[in-house]
Amino acid sequence: MPTDIRIIHSNDFIKATPEGHLDFEETKRLLKEIASASAALADHEIIIDTRNAQSEMSITDLWNLAAELDKLFSDSSRKTAILCPFDRFDNAGVFALFAQNRGFRVRAFISFEDAINWLLQMGPTRD
Repeated sequence: MPTDIRIIHSNDFIKATPEGHLDFEETKRLLKEIASASAALADHEIIIDTRNAQSEMSITDLWNLAAELDKLFSDSSRKTAILCPFDRFDNAGVFALFAQNRGFRVRAFISFEDAINWLLQMGPTRD
């Protein structure tokens, strides 16, 4: 069965202040644009590529972003793979956990191939 996978790069929606901290209001605005654009696309999975992200996020930032996902994306059945560098894997894992607690199928990866393989898996896997 064919799978449609969309890749969203972090610089498309994660914005930083000049000091390198998350600009939450701008990031939230861009997330709304992405949610609106993807609402018409049915049956697709998502990779969010954060390997080149230029901002530092606190645990609170990660929790707030997961809360925004809950507000913006009505379809929590699609899978979302967070692709990140090794040194940010813990933060991506925490974000995935926060999103999973809100009913989303999100998982963190450092390997593009592993992310694709997970997205292509069939069946009702929860993670």
